[in-house]
Amino acid sequence: MIDVDDMLQRTKIVATLGPASTDECVLSDMILAGVNVVRINCSHGTHEQYAKWVRSVRHLSEKHHLIVAVLADLQGPKIRIARFKTGSIMLREGELFTLDPDMDDDSGHEHAVGVDYKELASDVETGDILLLNDGLIRLRVLSVEENHIHTEVLIGGELSNNKGINRLGGGLTAPALTDKDREDLAFMLKQGVDYVAVSFPRDANDMTTARDLLGKDHQHVGLIAKIERKEAMDHLDDIIKASDGIMVARGDLGVEIGEAQVPLAQRHMISRARKLDKPVIIATQMMESMVHQCVPTRAEVSDVATAVLDNADAVMLSAETATGQYPVEAVRAMANTAKAVEKNPESHQSSHRVNSQFGRTDEAIAMATMYAANHLSLEGIVTLSETGKTPLWMSRIRTAIPIYALSRHRLTLAKMALYRGVYPVYFDPTKVERNAVNREAIDCVVKAGYLKEGDCVILTKGDHMGIGGGSNALKILTVGQVE
Repeated sequence: MIDVDDMLQRTKIVATLGPASTDECVLSDMILAGVNVVRINCSHGTHEQYAKWVRSVRHLSEKHHLIVAVLADLQGPKIRIARFKTGSIMLREGELFTLDPDMDDDSGHEHAVGVDYKELASDVETGDILLLNDGLIRLRVLSVEENHIHTEVLIGGELSNNKGINRLGGGLTAPALTDKDREDLAFMLKQGVDYVAVSFPRDANDMTTARDLLGKDHQHVGLIAKIERKEAMDHLDDIIKASDGIMVARGDLGVEIGEAQVPLAQRHMISRARKLDKPVIIATQMMESMVHQCVPTRAEVSDVATAVLDNADAVMLSAETATGQYPVEAVRAMANTAKAVEKNPESHQSSHRVNSQFGRTDEAIAMATMYAANHLSLEGIVTLSETGKTPLWMSRIRTAIPIYALSRHRLTLAKMALYRGVYPVYFDPTKVERNAVNREAIDCVVKAGYLKEGDCVILTKGDHMGIGGGSNALKILTVGQVE
C-alpha cells in the first residue's frame, strides 16, 4: 500500500536528460525518486540520442508501472555570438567592441566577433543595452553602420564562444520557430513525445504556428509556451489560451525584464495560467548548486517551496540532472521539499471559481466534485477521463485529496502526469460490462496501491463510455462496498 501523504508529492517534477542521466540505472533511480516528466533539450544532442532516450523512458515507465511523460524542448531562436580564434577574450569596462554578423564564424578577436543572427543590426539602435552571457556582460550600442554594431563595454568579463545575446527590455524579432526547430519537431513527433515546448514565443500567433506544424495526426500532443521574452509577458493571456500550458523560463526572461522583476512575474504567470485552466512549470536554476554538491542551499529550497505554495503544477531541474554530479539526489531533494511544503494547510485551501458560471456539464461535475471532496473526509477522487479535461479542471482547486485519473489512452495518461495532484492510472472502461464499471474502476486503483477497503471516495464518469467531454455523474462510494 502506497502512503500517499509520505511518498507522493502533488507538485510534479520535470527532469532534463543529459550525459549525467541517460544511463538507464541512473534514469531508473530518478524516476523512482519522483520524476513525472522527462525533458529532452533539443539544444543539445542528436536525433539518434533523442530516439534512444525516449525508448529508455518508455521502457522504464513500463518496468516500474508508472506514467512518465516525455517533453521535447525546441531550441528556438537563441541569438548567439560566434567564436573567437582563442576560444575566449577578456572585455574591460570602457573598451570598444563590435558585433559583426558579416565576420567569419571562427575569426572573433578582442575587438569584434561574429553573430549568428544576421538581422540583429536592424533590431537595435543607439543607446540600447545588449546583454551577453546571461547578463554578466553589458554593452551599450554607440552606433549601427550597415550590419556592424559598435558598442562600449559597460560591464566586462570573460566572453567565450557561442554565448547568448539579449536586448534589455526585449524587442529582438527573430521568429520563434527556426528551420532546426521544424526538423526537430517532425522527428520528435515520430518518436511519440507527449509535450513539445516552444522557446521564445512572442505572441499567440507563434503558438498557433506550432500547433499547425503538429499536423492532423498529432493535434493532441501538448504545446508548452516558454515565457522568456518581455513581449510574451505583454501578450501573456493570449499565449496561455493558445497553449496547453506554460513554462516560466526565468533565465532569459530575467535578462530581458531584470532579475528583480522575476519573482513577481513568476507569481503573476502562475495565477493567470491557473485562472485559465492551464498547467504551469517553473524552471531555471531551482537547485543549481546541486550540479556540484550533494545538498541544495537553503535559498534554493525556499525557491522551490515558493513555487509549491503558489500552486505551480511542476518544478523543473535542468543542468542539475543533465550534467550535474548528483542527478538522483537533486530529484530527491526537490521531491522532499515539495512534500514538506504541501503539508501546510494553506496549500489545501482554494476559492478558485467559487463565483463562476460553468459552460459545460463536465466542468460543473469537476467543480462540484472538488467542493464536495474538500468538505468531506475522503481518501481520494477517482475520475474516468478520455481527454484529461475533467482531471485538469479538478487540479486547479487546492486540495490535500489525491485525484486518481483513469484513462485508456496513453497520451491522455502522459499529459495528466504534469497536472498538480493528479495520479494517472490505466483503465479501459470499454472492456468492462456497463454495470461493473464503478467496481472495476475502484478495484483498479486499489490494485495500483492507492486505496484500501473502507476508504471513502468520489467517483466521476460519463454515461457513455469512450466519449470525450461526457462526464455527467458523481457518486460517493466506499471501497469494498461498490456493486
